[in-house]
Amino acid sequence: MVYLILLVCLFLGVPIAFSIIAALLYFMAVGDFPYNLRIVATQMFGGIKSYPLLAIPLFILAGELMNEAGITSRIINFTSFLFGRCKAGLALVNIWASVIFAGLSGSAVADTSAIGRVFIPEMEKRGYPRDFAAAITAASSVIGPIIPPSIPVIIYALTVTGVSVPALFLAGVMPGVLLAIFLSIYVWLFAGHYEKDVDHGVKKNARSVLVQGIVPLLMPVFVVGSILAGVVTPTEAASFAVAYALVVGLLVFRELKVKRLPKIFARAMRDSAVIMIIISAVAAANWLLTYNRIPNMITDFALVYMTSKTVFLLASMVLFLFVGLFLEGIAAMLVLVPILHPIAVSMGVDPTHFGILVVFNLMIGLITPPMGLCLFVADSIAGVGIGQLTKRIIPLFLVELLVLVIITFVPVTVIGLPKLFGY
Repeated sequence: MVYLILLVCLFLGVPIAFSIIAALLYFMAVGDFPYNLRIVATQMFGGIKSYPLLAIPLFILAGELMNEAGITSRIINFTSFLFGRCKAGLALVNIWASVIFAGLSGSAVADTSAIGRVFIPEMEKRGYPRDFAAAITAASSVIGPIIPPSIPVIIYALTVTGVSVPALFLAGVMPGVLLAIFLSIYVWLFAGHYEKDVDHGVKKNARSVLVQGIVPLLMPVFVVGSILAGVVTPTEAASFAVAYALVVGLLVFRELKVKRLPKIFARAMRDSAVIMIIISAVAAANWLLTYNRIPNMITDFALVYMTSKTVFLLASMVLFLFVGLFLEGIAAMLVLVPILHPIAVSMGVDPTHFGILVVFNLMIGLITPPMGLCLFVADSIAGVGIGQLTKRIIPLFLVELLVLVIITFVPVTVIGLPKLFGY
């Protein structure tokens, strides 16, 4: 009955957090727990009573501030300077702008929204089909939560497993770059014939473009570098990111207006609240699962029937890809990882490797219907229809799937950099 309530709520469009809470309240109401309904509230508040979790709203705020500070246009000019004259130049600029933007926002949806509003109409002017422009924008935005700083990685490390945040940050660099390279190869091979007009105007102001492009690039260098050096915690680094964004927006580029700050802070608080509600609801659900020994039973089953690490990784990959079709990535992570992480460790999978595989898997779900948020955002800009956009994104999905297979079975692509730095 509990699962039926959960499924019905999800089918009716109830947000995942409230669907979980409804199922929990029913279970507790008919169960034998003393003061049963109070336990739900206690576990929910306990799940977000954590100082390190302050990093999440702070990184969200930093991303919002950077978006308002005129950073997007400067990133686009910078990447145009680097790739604009290549075959399929504007498509390549789209992809590598997402790589740079990933170091600012850590959010795929923010990437799709900010970059899509500029690139989709511009790519159409250059001869690209509008649906292809929307598809490559959505597909490349998946890089956002993989390259540090990354909100899903912070949530994975701090609320689910206790894996080192710096190690996970370093582990995400190579997969993110690999994804950008493979997407670039695809557009170079199959989309080069679209572009009909190459604008070299950016070359005239090369010095200005390079100088202004370096300013946003310094933020992820300072943030991640300070964490790796052990100077600050992730939460303190997030505070620094907010301060950096304010200084750049107000004093350097001067495009961030003081009168806009209340709205920016309000948007950041709203987005943070959504994530925190999901974390709190799943924390209560995980407590209930643990109380009923569900993780132990699943672990025992897996150890009996999954006799090798390869089989487990394949099964996990398929499971996360399937769940990503229907659940938002952070919610799916919070529900499944507490169960699967101990199994992965017992199978000999490196915890850092498994963490990046989970994030990568679930971020691919952002471009797969019926719940692909990046698809919806791209379509809201392009207006080509989800059906047409889905057809266009299938080849790009297959490219991302190929990269997923590579990082799954070639672990050095993930854990090589953390080991190089001693993690």
